[in-house]
Amino acid sequence: MPKWGELDRDEVAAAARSGAVAVLPIGAIEQHGAHLPTGTDTLLASAVADAAVERTGDIALPPVAYGCSLGHTAHWPGTLSLSVATLTSVVNDIGRWVAASGFRKLVVVNSHATNGPSAQSALLTLRHEHPLLRTCFVSLYDVNAQAHAGYFSDADDPHANVAETSMVLHLDAKLVTLSRAVDEEDRTCTRVLNYPMPDTTHSGVVGRPTSATASAGAALFGVIVDGITELLQQVRAETGPFDDWPAAPPAADPYPPMKGTP
Repeated sequence: MPKWGELDRDEVAAAARSGAVAVLPIGAIEQHGAHLPTGTDTLLASAVADAAVERTGDIALPPVAYGCSLGHTAHWPGTLSLSVATLTSVVNDIGRWVAASGFRKLVVVNSHATNGPSAQSALLTLRHEHPLLRTCFVSLYDVNAQAHAGYFSDADDPHANVAETSMVLHLDAKLVTLSRAVDEEDRTCTRVLNYPMPDTTHSGVVGRPTSATASAGAALFGVIVDGITELLQQVRAETGPFDDWPAAPPAADPYPPMKGTP
């Protein structure tokens, strides 16, 4: 199915009536070392969503390109970050209009870790305001065990690492300058406090991107698309929790008549 922005209004309405799931990719614009483009997260989220809906017949919304990237600070150029509250409002507003177009299921496909609190807060509000709209949040690196293992193969808190570099090599190799890649070990292991990126890396990289290959990227990208595809199939088929259970018996009268009364 084409993307939301490629459909006319009647085609959008028909997609909603068909039970299609609306899929919202959320990425980020932020420094990714000297070897990757600032739009890496947006590229990955959008490419995965597009590939998955091609298989399932669902509909991909235009991606939210800007994320919450405050942790990168202004130490390196290139980052364009929304605040926590702004990203929450953006996802809220998009969800409201998705519901207004008749959709009853919305899946947020995320590729940047610190988007999570904002996006999930928005989904809580949408659940309250639009109880007929069912929602789900998933990150590329958590969609299945294989994706998690691939993303975190070289660091517990990776950034611009071998996984991201390999997948961008697979999707568009001309965006990668591998000769400028540097490796830095994860300095956050065993620590329990939060730190901004300049306190944990000299280069803006965490992991070992110098070992990236397009073939490894194709394999990991395929695993992630498989995971999102399976999730969308489950979302489309899923019914409400009470739909699969017998109706509850009538509640007992809390005020039964007193004995001897007519």
